[in-house]
Amino acid sequence: MPPRDNPTARQIRLGVELRKLRERAGKTARESGGLLSTDAARISNIEAGRLGISEERIRRLATFYQCDDKSLINALCEISAERRGTHWFDDYRGVLAPGWLDIAELELHATAIRTLQSTTMPGPFQTETYARALFEGVTPTLPPDEVETRVEHRLKRRATFEGSAPTPYTAILHEAALRMRFGGRRVARNQLEYLIEVSHLSTVTVRVIPFTNERFIEVTQPVMYAHGTVPQLDTVQIDAAFGGRFLDAEADLRKYDGLLDIAHRASLDEAESRRLTHRIAKEM
Repeated sequence: MPPRDNPTARQIRLGVELRKLRERAGKTARESGGLLSTDAARISNIEAGRLGISEERIRRLATFYQCDDKSLINALCEISAERRGTHWFDDYRGVLAPGWLDIAELELHATAIRTLQSTTMPGPFQTETYARALFEGVTPTLPPDEVETRVEHRLKRRATFEGSAPTPYTAILHEAALRMRFGGRRVARNQLEYLIEVSHLSTVTVRVIPFTNERFIEVTQPVMYAHGTVPQLDTVQIDAAFGGRFLDAEADLRKYDGLLDIAHRASLDEAESRRLTHRIAKEM
C-alpha cells in the first residue's frame, strides 16, 4: 500500500506516540524495522502517519519497547482500527481543507472538551446566521457555495453535545465575545439566546469572564483542549488567522491546561454567566 498523501491528525498522532515509545526505549528505527521484518524507512512512514499499522504489530512494538501501559496501548490500537468513511465529516473529504475534518474528528473522539474564546462563539455553539456572517466576512471573499458548505459543516459539529452520547463541554467566553455584533443586532441577539439554551444542557457548561475582572489577562486566539481516552492522547487545538494548529507536547498540554484553570477561576459561575448573557441579549 502506497504512503498516504494526507494523513489525518489522528493518524499522525498514532505515529507520534509510537515514535515517543521507541525513543524512550532507546531503540532505532532500524531495530524496530528488524522486529517487524521491514526497514527503517517503513518505520519512519508509520511514525509520520503516512502508513497504517495493525493492532498485532503495535502490541509487538510495545513489548519490544518495554511499555506496560495497557491503557495507552489499547487506545493506540483503537486508533489503528479506525477507517475513513464511517463518520459524518468524511462526506467533506476533498470538499473542505483537511483541518476542518481534523477538528471534527478530534471532537468526536474526545472524552471531554474545554474551550476558551475571546471574540467569537465556540464552533459547535454557533447559529446558522452567525456562522454565515463570520464566513461572509472572510478576506478574500469566499464564493457563496464555499460559505454554505462551511456553514453546513459547522452546524453538524453540534453532534458533539446533541448526539446520543454527548461529550462534556465547558466553554469559557470573554464578555467581549458576547458583545460582538457579527451579522447585526438580530443575528447577535439570536446567537446569545441560543447560547443560553445550550447552557441548560446537562453536559454543557458556559462561563463568562466579565470586563470587570482584573486578575485574568485573556488570550486572543481560541483554544480548545480535548481530553483523550488516556492523558497521553490529550490534544490542544489553537485557532489563528493562518490556520489551526494541533499541539501534543507535554509542556504545551500543561501550559494550556493551566491557562484554562486560570480562566475558569476568573469567570463567573454558570448562573451568573447566564444572567449576564441574558442582560447583554436584551441590550441588542
